[in-house]
Amino acid sequence: MEYNADNVFAKIIRGEIPCNKIYEDEFALAFYDIAPKAKVHALVIAKAMVVDFADFIEHSTADEIEGYMRAIVKVTEILNVNETGYRIVFNSGPDSGQEVPHLHAHILGGEKLQTENL
Repeated sequence: MEYNADNVFAKIIRGEIPCNKIYEDEFALAFYDIAPKAKVHALVIAKAMVVDFADFIEHSTADEIEGYMRAIVKVTEILNVNETGYRIVFNSGPDSGQEVPHLHAHILGGEKLQTENL
């Protein structure tokens, strides 16, 4: 799938659409999900213009990959879920339920999470 620079997350990165920001650095932007699936539900979107996890790994530098992953950890610390536990979900492609074709991780926590679909 080709990257579409007009997707909603690209517009959020450019400041064209507002978000409830948690954290931002040169590699990532994190904000609260507008339709939370857990007590704590944040999205960490890559600033790289990539569609999904495979695209990110294939087309990013080692510094970009490390910076994005470190941003995810930083967000878990800010959200205070790093000690009680959290789930990180990357959806890739239509069968996974990926709604926006831009790499993003869901961080879910703040409560005991269900495991029936794992």
